[in-house]
Amino acid sequence: MTAIFTATPSSFTALACDALTIRSVTRSDKDRFEAAMTLAFSADPAARWAWPDPLQFINTFMPLVTLFGGKAFHHGSAYIIGDFVGVAQWLPPGVLPDDGPIAVLFQRNMSEPKLGEVLCLFEQMASFHPHEPHWYIPLIGVDPAFHGWGYGSQLMRHGLAVCDRDQQPAYLEATSPANRRFYERHGFRVLGEIRSGDSPPMYPMLREPR
Repeated sequence: MTAIFTATPSSFTALACDALTIRSVTRSDKDRFEAAMTLAFSADPAARWAWPDPLQFINTFMPLVTLFGGKAFHHGSAYIIGDFVGVAQWLPPGVLPDDGPIAVLFQRNMSEPKLGEVLCLFEQMASFHPHEPHWYIPLIGVDPAFHGWGYGSQLMRHGLAVCDRDQQPAYLEATSPANRRFYERHGFRVLGEIRSGDSPPMYPMLREPR
C-alpha cells in the first residue's frame, strides 16, 4: 500500500492564499516548528543517511532543529510561511549553534560507526563558515506536500532581503544536488564538498550581498 498525495492548486486554494504570509515565530511555537522542519527533511538524503530508521530520525531530528538553529527564536529570525507550510532559521552574524548539546544528542541516539561519521560531517560544516560576519541558515524546508509552489523561494528571498539591506553575506550547507541548484538560483556559490564515510555529498555555499 502506498500513501502518495499530489497537491494541486484546486485542492489547496485556500491554504495557498494563506501560505503567502511570512512571519517570525518565538520559542512558544517550538513544537510546531520542530515538527514542520522534521516533516520537511523526512526525505532529505543527508538526514536519512544519518538516521535511516524512522523512529530514530524523528527522535533525533526534532530536538536537533532547536539545538541547531533555535537561537533564531531569540533574534526574531525563525520564520514560517502560512500555517507552518514552510519554515526557516536564520542566525545573525556572530551567532552560531552550540556544538556540545548537539554532540550529546547524537551520542544518546546513535552508535558507531555512524556516530563518528555524523560528527565528522558537522566538524567539516563548521570549517567552511566564513571568517567575516555573516548570516547562517542552519535549516530551511517546506512540507513535501507543497513542493513546487514557490514557498521555499519566498522564505529564501525574505531572509536575503535582510542580508542585502545590511550588506552581509549568507552561508548554508546544501544537502543534495537538487538543493544546491535551488540555492545557486538565489545567488549562492559552492565553496567545496563535504562527505563522511559513505554519506551523500553536502555543499557549503556562500552568497555575497547585492
